[in-house]
Amino acid sequence: MISEALLEVIQELAEIEDRMERFEFIFDLADEVLELPVDDWTETNRVKGCQSQAHLEVRIENGHVHLRGGADARLVQGLMGLLALGMHDQPLEVAQAMTVDHIKEAGVLNSLTPSRSNGVRTMFDMVTTKLEAMSDGE
Repeated sequence: MISEALLEVIQELAEIEDRMERFEFIFDLADEVLELPVDDWTETNRVKGCQSQAHLEVRIENGHVHLRGGADARLVQGLMGLLALGMHDQPLEVAQAMTVDHIKEAGVLNSLTPSRSNGVRTMFDMVTTKLEAMSDGE
């Protein structure tokens, strides 16, 4: 079970055939991310392996996942928006049900350069690893 918002976006993105139109849609998703101010960008929340400066803060409060993020590229911020739709303010179980396959279903990864595609996977892995560690009580 994934969030309704993510399911809707996956369906919308999958229907967009034009690559540039898909990018525009992803750029708009940047607004879905709660801002992590630049002053809060640290080595701990940096997405290592991303070609842009990208930072994600992951927390669990009252059993719900909370994400804040920031990036120096609008495209990367939009990709964070995709993660936020699937995870932010969702119960932990719903957030953990999201997989990189959901991003593939949306047709996003094949629209990106290989380095950007790897960056999305790195971002996703960073969030899921942190959620797993937090849910284990670490």
